[in-house]
This record gives sequence, structure tokens and C-alpha cells, in this order.
Amino acid sequence: MIQSATCGIHHVGLAVPDLDTAMDFFVDALGWESLGRNDDYPAGFVSDGVITLTLWRVAFPTEATPFDRRKNVGLHHLAIAVSDEAALHAVFARVSNFPGVTIEFPPGPTRPGSARMHFICGMPGGIRLEFTPLN
Repeated sequence: MIQSATCGIHHVGLAVPDLDTAMDFFVDALGWESLGRNDDYPAGFVSDGVITLTLWRVAFPTEATPFDRRKNVGLHHLAIAVSDEAALHAVFARVSNFPGVTIEFPPGPTRPGSARMHFICGMPGGIRLEFTPLN
């Protein structure tokens, strides 16, 4: 067996239709830190202290094609860990009331009979996010 040439994810870049709304979602709904912006690019950077995201605004938001997880190759969803089931419900309450968020389904088992809980939502702009406890 060969040793891995990599050591984890440095950051994830997401293309969004509205940079301000995406930044506000991560900062205001999830409590992440804004690490700054580059309005020439245009991009913003946010982190929860473990994950760093680059949020890049597409050039022509009104012409952008929404991702269809059943038709397109690409990011199906981004799974974000929360500490426990109580935190899962708290995050659900916060994001479900945030403007532009669509709830795909509320907290429930990841599959029939599973003790692990999760929920999936579409953040403003449509990118699918899954939230699930670490344990």
C-alpha cells in the first residue's frame, strides 16, 4: 500500500450567484468568520475555524444554470459537521428561517434504521448543504 500524497482538504470553492447573500448566510446564519474579500475577482472567504470556503460570484448570475444533482457532474452537496444532535436542531432552526434557504428535508435519520441524523437544505443561491453530527 502506498502512502497518501495528500493530507486533507485545504479549502472548497463554491460558485454563487450573489456574493453578499452567500457571505451573509455563512456569517449570520452559521456564525462563521469572514476572512475577507477580493472584489476584483469577485470572491469572499469564510471559515468556521476548520473549514474554509471560497465563495466566488459567477460572471453572469442571471444567466447561470442551476445545478441539477440528477443531471450534472459536480458537487452533489457539501456536508458540514455539527457537534451533536442538539446542535443539529439548533442549526436547522437558524438556517430554516434565513432568507433564500430551501429546506429539502428536516432533521431525520440518514437512512432507515440509522441512529445518525442529518438534514439537507439549499443555501441562498441553491447549493445543497448537509448538516450532520460528528458522533
